[in-house]
Amino acid sequence: MIRDYRPEDLALLLPLWLESTTRSHPFINPTYWQESEPLVREQYLPNAQTWVYEVGGAIVGFISVMEQRFVGALFVHHRWHGKGVGVALMTHVQQHFPVLSLEVYEQNLRACAFYQKLGFSAVKRTFPAETNAPAQIMQWEKTA
Repeated sequence: MIRDYRPEDLALLLPLWLESTTRSHPFINPTYWQESEPLVREQYLPNAQTWVYEVGGAIVGFISVMEQRFVGALFVHHRWHGKGVGVALMTHVQQHFPVLSLEVYEQNLRACAFYQKLGFSAVKRTFPAETNAPAQIMQWEKTA
């Protein structure tokens, strides 16, 4: 079930975010993600529109959108990969916004393929200064 994020979900989302982002980005030093946790906790999640995917009362994934357009987070617990959770969350968000953008590291081949499957296409290559790992800005637009 997909539902709106509630502030009391924060304690569950942070460990899910940290584990998922560390697992999906083995080419980036885990210390970078650990040091980013306060920013995610204090700035990102409180200022984003977030939805969670719950199964039996447990949160197994979440998606966040900033400024009505930027998908800054789509994380699914590794045990739920390939079970439709990510697709359901992204489809939910695609029903709410006409245009979505996101940044994905090129070395995260699974994520790149996932977003392409859902209609995103690369529009720009970037090199985020924090990690210096090549990334793609991808965009999706609702069609009539």
